[in-house]
Amino acid sequence: MKRLADLILALIASCLLLVPVIIVSLMVRFTSRGPVIYWSDRVGRYNKIFKMPKFRTMLVDTPAVATHLLSNPDQYLTPVGSFLRKSSLDELPQLWSILIGDMSFVGPRPALYNQDDLIALRTEKNVHTIVPGLTGWAQVNGRDELPIPQKVELDAYYLQHQSLPLDIKILFLTFFKVIKRDGVTH
Repeated sequence: MKRLADLILALIASCLLLVPVIIVSLMVRFTSRGPVIYWSDRVGRYNKIFKMPKFRTMLVDTPAVATHLLSNPDQYLTPVGSFLRKSSLDELPQLWSILIGDMSFVGPRPALYNQDDLIALRTEKNVHTIVPGLTGWAQVNGRDELPIPQKVELDAYYLQHQSLPLDIKILFLTFFKVIKRDGVTH
Protein backbone atom coordinates (compact mmCIF):
# COMPACT_ATOMS: atom_id res chain seq x y z
CA MET A 1 0.00 0.00 0.00
CA LYS A 2 2.78 2.44 0.93
CA ARG A 3 4.64 1.70 -2.33
CA LEU A 4 1.51 2.41 -4.37
CA ALA A 5 0.92 5.68 -2.49
CA ASP A 6 4.57 6.66 -3.07
CA LEU A 7 4.27 5.93 -6.77
CA ILE A 8 1.05 7.91 -7.25
CA LEU A 9 2.28 10.85 -5.16
CA ALA A 10 5.66 10.89 -6.96
CA LEU A 11 3.95 10.93 -10.37
CA ILE A 12 1.69 13.81 -9.32
CA ALA A 13 4.59 15.72 -7.72
CA SER A 14 6.75 15.19 -10.83
CA CYS A 15 4.08 16.80 -13.01
CA LEU A 16 3.41 19.68 -10.61
CA LEU A 17 7.10 20.39 -10.03
CA LEU A 18 8.25 20.17 -13.65
CA VAL A 19 8.64 23.96 -14.06
CA PRO A 20 10.60 24.42 -10.78
CA VAL A 21 12.84 21.46 -11.77
CA ILE A 22 13.62 23.13 -15.11
CA ILE A 23 14.31 26.49 -13.43
CA VAL A 24 16.61 24.95 -10.81
CA SER A 25 18.40 22.95 -13.52
CA LEU A 26 19.12 26.17 -15.40
CA MET A 27 20.26 27.94 -12.21
CA VAL A 28 22.77 25.16 -11.50
CA ARG A 29 23.94 24.95 -15.12
CA PHE A 30 24.60 28.68 -15.50
CA THR A 31 26.24 29.37 -12.12
CA SER A 32 28.94 26.68 -11.94
CA ARG A 33 30.78 24.17 -14.07
CA GLY A 34 29.92 20.50 -13.91
CA PRO A 35 26.80 18.37 -14.12
CA VAL A 36 23.41 19.64 -12.96
CA ILE A 37 22.68 16.43 -11.05
CA TYR A 38 25.01 14.92 -8.48
CA TRP A 39 24.58 11.16 -8.03
CA SER A 40 25.46 10.30 -4.45
CA ASP A 41 26.21 6.74 -3.30
CA ARG A 42 23.71 6.13 -0.51
CA VAL A 43 22.73 3.24 1.73
CA GLY A 44 19.25 1.90 1.09
CA ARG A 45 17.11 -0.87 2.47
CA TYR A 46 19.15 -3.77 3.90
CA ASN A 47 22.29 -1.61 3.48
CA LYS A 48 22.22 -1.93 -0.31
CA ILE A 49 24.07 0.93 -2.05
CA PHE A 50 22.09 2.94 -4.58
CA LYS A 51 22.67 6.15 -6.55
CA MET A 52 20.60 9.04 -5.16
CA PRO A 53 20.23 12.14 -7.36
CA LYS A 54 20.35 15.69 -6.05
CA PHE A 55 20.79 19.02 -7.72
CA ARG A 56 24.48 19.82 -7.37
CA THR A 57 25.05 22.40 -4.63
CA MET A 58 28.78 21.86 -4.13
CA LEU A 59 31.72 22.53 -6.40
CA VAL A 60 32.89 19.64 -8.58
CA ASP A 61 36.07 18.84 -6.57
CA THR A 62 34.40 18.74 -3.13
CA PRO A 63 35.38 15.68 -1.02
CA ALA A 64 32.62 13.02 -0.88
CA VAL A 65 31.93 13.23 2.86
CA ALA A 66 29.02 14.46 4.96
CA THR A 67 28.90 18.25 4.85
CA HIS A 68 29.40 18.59 8.60
CA LEU A 69 32.79 16.83 8.24
CA LEU A 70 34.18 19.54 5.95
CA SER A 71 36.32 22.11 7.77
CA ASN A 72 34.63 25.03 5.97
CA PRO A 73 31.62 23.75 4.01
CA ASP A 74 30.67 27.21 2.75
CA GLN A 75 33.83 27.40 0.65
CA TYR A 76 32.58 24.43 -1.40
CA LEU A 77 29.08 25.75 -2.12
CA THR A 78 28.15 26.84 -5.62
CA PRO A 79 26.70 30.35 -6.03
CA VAL A 80 23.16 28.93 -5.72
CA GLY A 81 24.06 26.01 -3.44
CA SER A 82 23.14 27.62 -0.14
CA PHE A 83 19.75 28.72 -1.46
CA LEU A 84 19.01 25.28 -2.92
CA ARG A 85 19.91 23.55 0.35
CA LYS A 86 18.01 25.93 2.62
CA SER A 87 14.93 25.73 0.41
CA SER A 88 15.38 21.92 -0.03
CA LEU A 89 15.05 22.39 -3.79
CA ASP A 90 18.23 20.32 -4.18
CA GLU A 91 16.15 17.30 -3.11
CA LEU A 92 13.67 17.44 -6.03
CA PRO A 93 15.53 14.89 -8.22
CA GLN A 94 14.93 12.30 -5.49
CA LEU A 95 11.44 11.94 -6.92
CA TRP A 96 13.25 9.67 -9.41
CA SER A 97 14.48 7.47 -6.55
CA ILE A 98 10.93 7.24 -5.22
CA LEU A 99 9.56 6.35 -8.66
CA ILE A 100 12.03 3.48 -9.10
CA GLY A 101 11.59 2.22 -5.52
CA ASP A 102 14.98 3.04 -3.99
CA MET A 103 13.32 5.55 -1.67
CA SER A 104 9.95 6.38 -0.15
CA PHE A 105 8.50 9.77 0.70
CA VAL A 106 8.84 8.95 4.41
CA GLY A 107 11.56 6.90 6.07
CA PRO A 108 15.03 7.47 7.52
CA ARG A 109 17.19 9.69 5.31
CA PRO A 110 19.62 7.48 3.37
CA ALA A 111 23.12 7.51 4.82
CA LEU A 112 26.19 8.24 2.74
CA TYR A 113 28.03 5.01 1.87
CA ASN A 114 30.94 6.07 4.13
CA GLN A 115 28.95 6.98 7.26
CA ASP A 116 29.98 3.78 9.00
CA ASP A 117 28.86 4.92 12.47
CA LEU A 118 25.34 5.77 11.26
CA ILE A 119 25.05 2.58 9.21
CA ALA A 120 26.21 0.40 12.14
CA LEU A 121 23.79 1.99 14.61
CA ARG A 122 20.87 1.72 12.17
CA THR A 123 21.71 -1.93 11.52
CA GLU A 124 21.87 -2.60 15.26
CA LYS A 125 18.38 -1.08 15.69
CA ASN A 126 16.99 -2.80 12.53
CA VAL A 127 16.35 0.57 10.90
CA HIS A 128 18.14 -0.79 7.81
CA THR A 129 15.08 -2.97 7.13
CA ILE A 130 12.93 -0.06 5.93
CA VAL A 131 13.12 1.92 2.70
CA PRO A 132 14.87 5.27 3.23
CA GLY A 133 12.88 8.42 2.71
CA LEU A 134 12.88 11.89 1.28
CA THR A 135 11.93 12.99 4.78
CA GLY A 136 11.59 11.24 8.10
CA TRP A 137 10.89 11.47 11.80
CA ALA A 138 14.47 12.58 12.50
CA GLN A 139 14.21 15.35 9.88
CA VAL A 140 11.15 16.90 11.48
CA ASN A 141 12.76 16.61 14.92
CA GLY A 142 16.07 18.34 14.25
CA ARG A 143 17.36 17.54 10.75
CA ASP A 144 21.08 18.48 10.42
CA GLU A 145 21.36 19.57 14.06
CA LEU A 146 20.96 16.11 15.62
CA PRO A 147 23.87 13.93 16.72
CA ILE A 148 23.91 10.52 15.03
CA PRO A 149 22.79 8.45 18.08
CA GLN A 150 19.75 10.71 18.52
CA LYS A 151 18.91 10.46 14.78
CA VAL A 152 19.03 6.67 15.03
CA GLU A 153 16.75 6.67 18.08
CA LEU A 154 14.23 8.76 16.13
CA ASP A 155 14.59 6.42 13.14
CA ALA A 156 13.99 3.43 15.44
CA TYR A 157 10.88 5.16 16.81
CA TYR A 158 9.61 5.51 13.25
CA LEU A 159 10.34 1.83 12.56
CA GLN A 160 8.27 0.79 15.57
CA HIS A 161 5.39 3.22 14.92
CA GLN A 162 5.09 3.28 11.11
CA SER A 163 1.58 4.10 9.98
CA LEU A 164 -0.27 6.17 7.41
CA PRO A 165 -1.26 8.81 10.01
CA LEU A 166 2.39 9.16 11.15
CA ASP A 167 3.57 9.44 7.52
CA ILE A 168 0.98 12.16 6.86
CA LYS A 169 2.05 13.99 10.02
CA ILE A 170 5.72 13.81 8.96
CA LEU A 171 4.90 15.12 5.46
CA PHE A 172 2.97 18.09 6.90
CA LEU A 173 5.69 18.85 9.46
CA THR A 174 8.29 18.64 6.68
CA PHE A 175 6.38 21.14 4.57
CA PHE A 176 6.31 23.66 7.43
CA LYS A 177 9.96 23.07 8.33
CA VAL A 178 11.02 23.63 4.71
CA ILE A 179 8.97 26.83 4.51
CA LYS A 180 10.59 28.09 7.74
CA ARG A 181 14.03 26.72 6.69
CA ASP A 182 14.18 25.16 10.12
CA GLY A 183 17.06 22.85 11.06
CA VAL A 184 19.30 23.52 8.02
CA THR A 185 22.88 24.30 8.95
CA HIS A 186 24.50 24.60 5.46
